[in-house]
Amino acid sequence: MKLLLFAGSLRKDSLNKKLLAVAHKILEAKGGLETVLIDLQPLTLPVYDGDIESAGLPENVKMLGQLIDEADALLIASPEYNGSISGALKNTVDWVSRLKPMPLSGKPVLLMGTSPGGLGAVRGLLHSKSPFEKLNNYVYPDVFGIPHGDKAFTATGALEDEATRKRLAALIDKYLDFAGAFAKKKN
Repeated sequence: MKLLLFAGSLRKDSLNKKLLAVAHKILEAKGGLETVLIDLQPLTLPVYDGDIESAGLPENVKMLGQLIDEADALLIASPEYNGSISGALKNTVDWVSRLKPMPLSGKPVLLMGTSPGGLGAVRGLLHSKSPFEKLNNYVYPDVFGIPHGDKAFTATGALEDEATRKRLAALIDKYLDFAGAFAKKKN
């Protein structure tokens, strides 16, 4: 199975990029999976604009669409912005949804996140489900949030709390079973 991982945050020192790196290490340790970790920031996707689309889809949108198309499943770590979906994640989904054929359709998606607040981005993740569900993705029913993310990571990027790391690893195992069922249906 091939998994594409990205954060719905652009900031270099994003807490969600740190969370994604931890998840990536968990996946790599399992073996037998192909994982592709990308950073949206260097893609510099413009804010979605129909006039830009009419002039021709940006090359980075096409490249991202190709990566999504080649993946069997998506793992996304995203912050919440004012209790909702992050602008970077929404813009990414909006652009990719304009590609023909649309590469997001039919992908199993795991949403997770962290934030400095006490709810760990969960409100934003719940809102983030909507566009993926609208585009016919299979969103894993459980989201994973880490509250107080600004205190959750060591200087080397590991999770401070071993129980949280084990909880994340268990969720990833369940998600892989979920995503694997859809991969079998495709074949």
